[in-house]
Amino acid sequence: MTNRPYHHGDLRVALLARAEETLRERGASALSLRELAREVGVSPAAPSRHFKSKQALLDALALTGFERLAEAIAASQEGAGEAFADRLDAAARAYVGFAVANAALLDLMFSVKHSPQASEALGATAHRWSDQLLELIGDGQRRGEVREGPLERIALPVVAALHGYAGLTVSGVLPPEVAEYGLDDLIASILRGCAPQ
Repeated sequence: MTNRPYHHGDLRVALLARAEETLRERGASALSLRELAREVGVSPAAPSRHFKSKQALLDALALTGFERLAEAIAASQEGAGEAFADRLDAAARAYVGFAVANAALLDLMFSVKHSPQASEALGATAHRWSDQLLELIGDGQRRGEVREGPLERIALPVVAALHGYAGLTVSGVLPPEVAEYGLDDLIASILRGCAPQ
C-alpha cells in the first residue's frame, strides 16, 4: 500500500481543476471526493479540509464558473465602443463563447445555484453576470438606444435567446452552415427587440 501525502501545493485549486475535467469528461454524477483525492495524489481525507461534502465541491465549481463568466463578459466590454449595439454584440459573443467552451460546467452552474443546499456566496456570485447585462441595458436606455421598460423584461428575452442558442450549438443541432452565421443573425434579432419603439 502506498502512503499518499496529506498536503499538496494548492490542493483546493488542484481538486477544482480535476473536478472540472471529470465533469467535462463524465458528468457530475462521476464526481467523488475520494476519487479526486486519488487522482491528485493525496490521502482520501485531504479534500475534506476544503470541501466538507460533494455538494460543497459542486458549489465551488459553480461559483468559479460564474466568476469566470462574469470576467469574460467584463473583458468583452474593453474596447467594445460606446454604442449599445457594439457592447451587446461583445457581451453576447462572450456569453455564447463561454457557454460553448464550458457546456458541462454551465449546466452545473445553473442547476446547482437553485439547490436548497447552495451557499449564499454562490447565490450572490450567480447574479453578477446577469447584473452586468442589466447594467448594459440600463445604460442603453439612458442613451436612448434601448426601448423603455423594466430592465428585467427587456433582459429576459436577451438571456433566453443567448442561452438557447448556446444550447443548440453545444448539442450539435445547428447545421454547420447555420452555425456559421447564426450568432450574427441572433444578435441582430436581439438588437431589433431592444430598439426604441
